[in-house]
This record gives sequence, C-alpha cells and structure tokens, in this order.
Amino acid sequence: MPTPSVPRPEHPRPQFVRNDWLNLNGAWQFETDRGDSGLERGLLDRALTGEILVPFPPESELSGVGDTDFLEAVWYRRVVTLPSAWAGRRVLLHFGAVDYDTTVWADGVEVARHRGGFTPFTADLGDLAGSGEVTLTVRARDPRSGPQARGKQAVQYANHDCNYTRVTGIWQTVWLEPVPDLHLRRPRITPDLAGSAFHLELPLSGNRPGHRVRAVLSDDEGEVCRAEVRADLDLAPRLHLPVPRERVRTWGPEDPHLYGLRVELLDAAGEVADSAESYAGLRSVGIRGKAVTLNGRSLFQRLVLDQGWYPDGLMTAPTDAALIHDIEIAMAAGFNGARLHQKVFEERFLYHADRLGYLVWGEFGDWGCETGGSSGDNQQPDASYTAQWLEALERDYSHPSIIGWCPLNETYQKLHDRMTQLDSVTRAMFLATKAMDTTRPVLDTSGYAHRVVETDIYDSHSYEQDPAAFQRQMSGLAEDEPYVNTHENGAAYSVPYAGQPYFVSEFGGIWWDPAAAAASSGEDRTESWGYGERVRDEEEFHARFTGLTGVLLDDPGMFGYCYTQLTDVFQERNGVYRFDRGTKLDIERVRAAQIRPAAIEEQDPA
Repeated sequence: MPTPSVPRPEHPRPQFVRNDWLNLNGAWQFETDRGDSGLERGLLDRALTGEILVPFPPESELSGVGDTDFLEAVWYRRVVTLPSAWAGRRVLLHFGAVDYDTTVWADGVEVARHRGGFTPFTADLGDLAGSGEVTLTVRARDPRSGPQARGKQAVQYANHDCNYTRVTGIWQTVWLEPVPDLHLRRPRITPDLAGSAFHLELPLSGNRPGHRVRAVLSDDEGEVCRAEVRADLDLAPRLHLPVPRERVRTWGPEDPHLYGLRVELLDAAGEVADSAESYAGLRSVGIRGKAVTLNGRSLFQRLVLDQGWYPDGLMTAPTDAALIHDIEIAMAAGFNGARLHQKVFEERFLYHADRLGYLVWGEFGDWGCETGGSSGDNQQPDASYTAQWLEALERDYSHPSIIGWCPLNETYQKLHDRMTQLDSVTRAMFLATKAMDTTRPVLDTSGYAHRVVETDIYDSHSYEQDPAAFQRQMSGLAEDEPYVNTHENGAAYSVPYAGQPYFVSEFGGIWWDPAAAAASSGEDRTESWGYGERVRDEEEFHARFTGLTGVLLDDPGMFGYCYTQLTDVFQERNGVYRFDRGTKLDIERVRAAQIRPAAIEEQDPA
C-alpha cells in the first residue's frame, strides 16, 4: 500500500509478495544517543526530539539528518494506524536491514532483537496489533570497536583509502504485512534444468488437518503446470513442477526469462487461506574442468566490482530506478555481471538483475574483524558472521541471477601450523553455504586467505598496472601454478591451488579523473586515488584497460574476471563511471575491449 509521498515505495521483497502490505518509509521521530544511555534516560517512553526520513541512514543527505560523526546508538519512533481490513490477522513487522544491533518495541513491549547490518528480520506483533494503533520504537547500536561485519564503513572519523562514510540504523524499507495465524513462509525455489522442472519447498508456520499447499507456474501463454500436496504432515511440504519441453525457456544474459509462480495455502474447505506471488528462472550452474558453465555452456564472466554506494543515500539507493540504472550502465560498458562487493545488496537489486539477465556473485560485508594483533591471528570473525551469512543465503537462495557465493573477502592472515579463529569461521561459513545451497559454486574467500582445500573456486587479486608484467604474473595457470596472493615477504596466506576453476576477482582499478589529472599527484588516499601509476590521459586509460582485460580474455584456463570498479566512490577515482553515475570515459571503447569471445568460450565443446 505505498503512496506517492513515501520514499522507496516499491515492494521490498519481489519474490514473495502478498496483496496486503503497508510501507512504513517516511518521517519517523529520531534521536541520537551517543552515550548509549537512552534506555536509562527514558527514550523508550517519550517522544523523540528530531525527525528522519526512513529508509535513509542518518549519516546521509537524503535522511534529512546528515550527521557523519560516530553514532553509538540511535532511536526511532512512530505511531502506526493499522488498516481496519486487517482485523483478525497477525501483523508482521519487517525490516530490510538495520545497522547493527537492533531492539524493537511495540507499545513498550520488546518484540525483536537482531544482530547484523545487512540482513532482514521480522517481529510478530501478535496481540499488540489488535487495538488498531501501535507505537513502534527502534534502537540501533553501532559500536566502533570489536569484531563487527561493517563492509566498507570507515572506523576512522573521515573517509580514507577504500573505506567510506558510516551507515547507522535503518537503511532499507520498513513494512507491515498481515497474515493468517497459519501461513506460508518464504519458499525455496530450486531450478532443475536437467529434469526440466522446478522443486519447491514451502515452509509453513505450522500444520493443520485438512490443509494443502498449491503452486501454479505460468508464462506468457498462461498456466504451465501446477502441483498440490498435503500440508498437515511436513513443516516444509515439497512440490515438483515439471515444465513440458515445448514450454522450456532457459534463463540467461541473452534471454532472462522468468516464469510466474503463485503459491497458496488451502484450508480444509479448499479455500485459499494465504497466498503470495513469486517468480523463477530455469537455469543451471556447473563446473567442467576449469570452466564455470551456465546452462551447460562456458560463459566468460566479465564482472565488475560494484560497491553499491550513492553520494546522497550512502548504502541506500535514492530510488528504485537508481538500482536499475547501475545494472544498465554496467551492461552498456560490456560487463555481464558483478561482484556485489562488501555488502549484501537490497533484494530489489537482485530482482532487477533477474529481470535483466545480469550475473552476480553474492557476497558478505565481512570487513571489520581485523583486530590489529599478531599477523598469525589478526582476523577474528565470530559466530555472528556465520549467523548473518545464513540469513543472507536464506533470503537470496531463489534468485536466478546469483551464480556463485563468496562469504569472505581479503582475509589476509599468514598460514601457519596453528588453527585460528579465521580457520574455524572460514570453514564454518563455507560449510554453511554448501549445506544451504548445493546448486551453486562457493569461493571460500576472495583474494587472500584460502583456508578450505575443497573450495569450488580459487582466485587472486592483482593490481599490477603494466599489461606485459600482468601477463607474466598470470602465465602459470597453464601449468596449474596460478598467481596466488602472499604476504609481502612471501609468506603464504592460502592452502595450495588444487586445479579448481580460477579467476582474477579484482584487478585494474585504473585511476582516471579528468578534472584532477593535472592537480593531484595521487599519493593522498583521502582525496583522489587509484591503483598503481596514474595514466596521463584517457587514451592511456583505454590502452591499459584493453591490455589488462586482454590478458585474461586470452587465457584458456581463465573462466572470468572482475574489474575494479563500476563507479568512483568518494575518494576512489578508479571507476568506469563517476560517483554520480556520470560519464567520464568513451564507454563504447570500454565495451569493445571486453565483448570479443574469450579463449575459454571458444574451446567450449557444447
């Protein structure tokens, strides 16, 4: 039930949409709590002194607050009037993401706690919603110390290096949804291209005699198939939806076809008690030798590093159109996908990637566990990392655009003969991913400390700027001795390469800022920087970009790459586009350097 005056009015969860819902974005009461003493000072029981525009974080311009200092805790308050048509149903309060430790009260009664700044959570308002009006209060704590999954948020006061303005509190859509006492939970949709079918798990809030679940698959021609099973036996009934051969249409970059999917819970009388709309893409991801295949064919992954930051909204896109635009400009530059870097992107980005045929790697914003201790035990991720990553996997499992998972990034820690916290958590997150999803490859960590011998994918990061030197650096893959990141003194970070599909998941980062080309040396990483020696003009940029990408495109053992990066971000001026998404390069030349067939595609036997 969005209204035109509500910011970000679109439904935040396009793969599980009920007709009735209420968007709570807009003006909320707000107050900062720098000493985290608000509970003792009575903030739970009184009106707050300020105002904020949700879902934009208080550090952002769009929030109306614009406070970029450290915010130890922040408070939100809003009185909500529930639609009278919802009477007799349970009301669920959903948060897309709140950074970092969150407590939610309804009419002064605690209804939810959640840890993690990237993943969704839900509060069941239960009987509290029966009055028709409810006062919602939210406290978000965001400490600056200790292991915490922050992604690219700076722990120093100002932006620096590749760290950006912090985000605290609510930064994704808040919304209400009425459900019956016995209701559907989010389905898990698994495509089975070999079997020409979809497999569905439909979790329920409980079981009741006589109830059934039904799923109906459709395309542009109408209903494709339907399936129905009892809902009184299994907590997560399973349904099989076969797709007739003449109705098979695979999902991929050239044809991102999506089937419509309706899921229903039927009561003992056969009436629909609960229902939701969804969609599904029929595609497969596989490994054949060093190739990663999509629908049985090798498709070179021309990826770009996407940080997902905006000048005015920080981690929150100002509009839904901005999400679409980011995908469109990446594709215009010749990229067919992205690493969604150091951030769990909002789900509507994945929805648009699904629609547009854009390949993405799901990643976690794990930076924030560097303790600064000894180099042999300096990374200290805790159990919350695995818990939050599981929440991300559960949310995003059914999106066809996701073709791989990467729970960690650049966990640089020397390899030695003692098991460390990093070893344990890396393995836990890898195993959690494989247990949650057997259909996609998993990269244990991107770049540095590979600690899982059986990782599906192996990679490295290199910001070598000279194409000839880059060619020499990458030449060992043909002998199964690829470039591997090591400590500056040569000490190993990773277990040895074992023949997996291999790619360079960060490279390039070429600085180009025409406005600053003559005014800055590039040494100050707080104002305008990129990797390595600066190019002198745009012509030199294109020569370097073509040379670097060409090294990887021409390697028959390389299944893809990821170029750093899509846009400038604050002081980083190594984007293909400006931070405001404006053009600074001849994009047709960037595209032309990438779209020729890659060596691994030309040797594809399919």
